[in-house]
Amino acid sequence: MNPAARSGRIAAAIAVATAVLVAAPVISIIALAMQPAPDVWQHLIDYVLPRTLLDTTLLLGGVGALSLAIGTGTAWAVSLHEFRGRQMLLWLLPLPLAIPTYLAAYVYVDLFEPLGLVHRTLALWLPLQDAVRVLPNLRSLPGAIIVIGLVLYPYVYLSARTMFQFQSAEFAEAAKTLGAGRWITFWRISLPMARPALAVGVALVSLETLNDIGASEYLGVRTLTVSVFTTWLNRGSLAGAAQLSCFMLAIVAGLIAIERYGRRNVTTEFSAESPRLTQRTPLTGIKGGCALAACLLPVCLGFLVPLWYLAHQSFKRGLFANFDMALWRDAFNSVAFASLATLTALLLGFATILAWRWRPNTLRSVAMNIAQTGYTLPGLVLALGLLAPVLAIDNALNTLAGWLGRSLPGLIIVGSGAAVVIAYVIRFLAVPTGFIKAGFERIPRDYDDSARAVGAGQTMTMRLIHLPLLRPAMVGAVIVVFVDCLKELPATLLLRPLNVETLATSIYQYASRGSFEEGALAALLIVAASIGPVAWLTRFSDIPSGPA
Repeated sequence: MNPAARSGRIAAAIAVATAVLVAAPVISIIALAMQPAPDVWQHLIDYVLPRTLLDTTLLLGGVGALSLAIGTGTAWAVSLHEFRGRQMLLWLLPLPLAIPTYLAAYVYVDLFEPLGLVHRTLALWLPLQDAVRVLPNLRSLPGAIIVIGLVLYPYVYLSARTMFQFQSAEFAEAAKTLGAGRWITFWRISLPMARPALAVGVALVSLETLNDIGASEYLGVRTLTVSVFTTWLNRGSLAGAAQLSCFMLAIVAGLIAIERYGRRNVTTEFSAESPRLTQRTPLTGIKGGCALAACLLPVCLGFLVPLWYLAHQSFKRGLFANFDMALWRDAFNSVAFASLATLTALLLGFATILAWRWRPNTLRSVAMNIAQTGYTLPGLVLALGLLAPVLAIDNALNTLAGWLGRSLPGLIIVGSGAAVVIAYVIRFLAVPTGFIKAGFERIPRDYDDSARAVGAGQTMTMRLIHLPLLRPAMVGAVIVVFVDCLKELPATLLLRPLNVETLATSIYQYASRGSFEEGALAALLIVAASIGPVAWLTRFSDIPSGPA
């Protein structure tokens, strides 16, 4: 076998193995759900499912609507208008992505609880009891919708902004000729044309909301995710938790179907005759000030307030001066798990796309598509689905050791933290796969043909041509995956080894004990690690507007 064929088969084998790895948790969940759990299931039907399904539906709908309103409005303002402070907003508006939903929930509950900062401030003007009555109850469904929506709206903003700033000028000019004003043009032209991007953004927001467990649990909203968690750990029913997880998978499938429906029959190509982009409308005076204030409000609430609170608590409690050595240990665990998962996901994603690039066929295309579906799996469902396969492997290794007359190694994969790394890889594999696929699409196949003409094999072409040109995409993938791994809570919470904490689980433990302020520095480290990557993703987001 020649080296090119051998390299191609190795890449194809890795691609297929990657697809099997991603599909394994789903298969495991379905198998677990088929086990009988009559006592638990009757309890779930009578007391859990009605409220859980209602709360989950209302939460997804509310967060989606709030994120859609904030993300679309801010994207439209900064993409199609010019006003003082606009350049600053381009960097600030995506930054709430650096705040995990559970951190936002912990911060705002502390701020608005009785005797919290907001209550003490109101007490300066109102009697103490009246100040308590004025405070909003954030431990509620509306509170969860507001808190989660404020940190997830950038998914809609980034998607909508891409569409708004690339809209052709001819449509707005035609509407203006017919007498349409700015608002009519927005509702009748800009918004419908941005529908595909809005559908993608809302779908991402909904998936992140469904994945959340820290914020929902802390704010008293019994979502399906929280119910799976309590059914598994509190009631000890793995089969019941798996059956609830199947409901979550059905919701995920529904969200994907809605996203596809939102993008139906819509084309976003530029006109061949008039490729000019829409000119930004200047806003001055009161209009410009209102636009700046409206765009700054979600940034302040979704990013600046949590960041200020965490920094304030860290200094107030002397967490910088008296640095807890346990925090070093938790930070090391977080970085170690995230680094291993990032490297593994990058290698698997690269091999999967490379196999498809070298020799596209049905098998490799299916493997590539399956590899990109892991992100749709909520972290809790992923952890539950991985549990049975991982324990089976550990048991097989113990059986093999006993057969060979060696001492039993115990739970190797679970006990070493490898299960956490595997969960990270499956969940975030879509990121490097998507980035690298997009990078390959920008490399003309003529380059491959030219390399082949001078006698270069596939491996040499990959090393000398593909890798240098893919470096920006791969760097972007590494940054995004690493930060996502640092923030991931549900899968880490359930798969980490005993007595092993990460920054995310350490913060969760503090909040569960009612002393979240003591974990402010750990939370600040996660936010600080996330700010740079979020800013990096927006560094080239602005383009010049069309000519007047």
